Amino acid sequence: MTHRIRVVYCTQCAWMLRAAWVAQELLTTFQDELMGGGATLEPGTGGIFEVYADDELVWSRKTDGGFPDIVALKRRVRDRIAPGRALGHADRAAAASAPSAPE
Repeated sequence: MTHRIRVVYCTQCAWMLRAAWVAQELLTTFQDELMGGGATLEPGTGGIFEVYADDELVWSRKTDGGFPDIVALKRRVRDRIAPGRALGHADRAAAASAPSAPE
């Protein structure tokens, strides 16, 4: 199945470079899943910064409270387009920061 990423960014805030970097990171990590679909940048206004995977919102600056940590964003995208896929260092970082179970 072909998947697509769309990054909507605010032109008034000059966030194009940030959006391009996010798209580059996602294209590098999910190159097999995005083959034939790819990633697009979509200009917007009003402070918008949103990331969509297959038209499903996976990050919003407004509702998620800022810009995404790239590792957290990769996990959200993975959960949408490649559930069960290991992300290597990103998964290890999440496991290390998770609270341990009470004894």
